[in-house]
Amino acid sequence: MSHDLFADAGATVAGIGPVDGIRVGIGGWTYVPWRKNFYPDRLVQRRELEYASRQLSAIEINGTYYGAQKPETYARWAAETPQGFLFSLKAPRRIMQSRVLAKTGGQVEDFLGGIASLGDRLGPIVWQFDKGSQLERGDFNAFLDLLPRAIGGHPLRHVLDVRVPDFVDSGYLAMARDHGMATVFTDSRDYPSFADVTAGFVYLRLMRSRAEIANGYSTDELALWSRRAREWARGGEPDDVPRIDPASAPTGPREVFVYFISAAKERNPAAAMALIEQLRA
Repeated sequence: MSHDLFADAGATVAGIGPVDGIRVGIGGWTYVPWRKNFYPDRLVQRRELEYASRQLSAIEINGTYYGAQKPETYARWAAETPQGFLFSLKAPRRIMQSRVLAKTGGQVEDFLGGIASLGDRLGPIVWQFDKGSQLERGDFNAFLDLLPRAIGGHPLRHVLDVRVPDFVDSGYLAMARDHGMATVFTDSRDYPSFADVTAGFVYLRLMRSRAEIANGYSTDELALWSRRAREWARGGEPDDVPRIDPASAPTGPREVFVYFISAAKERNPAAAMALIEQLRA
């Protein structure tokens, strides 16, 4: 495949980077339907990451939730992406499913030591606790104490995605704020959905794309998310999103991560690129 195929498809060799601190992406880069409506014809599968990372400013890797990769794999992924691009990664579920979270320090270190191979492509790390998880407040707080602020001289940003409704309250938010960790805003009917800001960055996993709309979301809906993202990036908080606790959020400019995840997955790349165009406009 030639460089011209990338150019003809609208990709940029250098990548697109964030727009005023706002990064937009999707979950993963390997999905068969995307070969019909996202990737160019004749693009070989091994170059899909190379292409996707030049259309988007971030990708969330969900596969690491099911098992960590070798450090050389992370290094290869980093090498295939342009300067300024970032990966978010889900931590392996075996850690969050441990009976005693406070005793997972070794597993945490092993995982973080491997993903350090991403270097400056390493973005936020998502710690997902599924519905049904038996969480105890003291043990959970001790687990948060285990998560380091940096690895190999590279700052780390942690994101908490707790899907246990009874655990998600003002006390949970207070723990996240005390540790400087973000919480996921899912905008979902299936998971706890709240937009309280608990860190110096904001993390969204938008789950309402629809198959009958070419871009997954209507133009008006994308304009609304663009406005909200800009408000968060400026250090404010949109007044039309759900919150749990009126406590003051950290102020100042913020980096914002917006991922289009699940729902009508075939539409998510189009949704992400359309939002990027909204932000540029």
